[in-house]
Amino acid sequence: MSKIVEEVLSANADYVSDFGDKGNLPMPPGRQFAILTCMDARLDPAKYAGLAEGDAHVIRNAGGRASDDAIRSLVISYKLLGTKEWFVIHHTDCGMETFTNEIMNDLLSGSLKTATIDASGWQDSNAGGGTNDAKFINWLTISDQEQSVLEDVQRIRANSMVPSDIPIYGYIYDCKTGKLIEVPEASAAGKAS
Repeated sequence: MSKIVEEVLSANADYVSDFGDKGNLPMPPGRQFAILTCMDARLDPAKYAGLAEGDAHVIRNAGGRASDDAIRSLVISYKLLGTKEWFVIHHTDCGMETFTNEIMNDLLSGSLKTATIDASGWQDSNAGGGTNDAKFINWLTISDQEQSVLEDVQRIRANSMVPSDIPIYGYIYDCKTGKLIEVPEASAAGKAS
């Protein structure tokens, strides 16, 4: 067993010992909202949004982007579990700003090993065993945080499965201060009607 597995199982045992009545929490989120945000390990939505177990749905992916799967989750969140408000929250210093679709395609065609980055950009081991399948994926990279939040809110709003009466708010989490900064154009685009 790896050290990480041991640490996770030990932490879980501690959690279980103080689980209390959390097993009785209802499936729908108590505060009736959802957050779409980045998977970056520096972001703790429970802390920056004041959440406890059972409060809200938190959907995470690379960049906090409104991918088809993220929209699928949001639709399930409101249609089956009653959320009434949504937040799209990107963040400063995001790894999705460090590459383009072309860079990712090139890296994956060289090998499937982990790439590294230095002053000259992304580097691959070129150990072989790469794939050209990456060219079929839009990696939803980010070149401008405010613009990407706006685009994601617009993409969600434009989806025919999203009702117009759900407000969608756009924010950027500042990794240096922990502050949520509204993107007014995004929140305006997500305004409920």
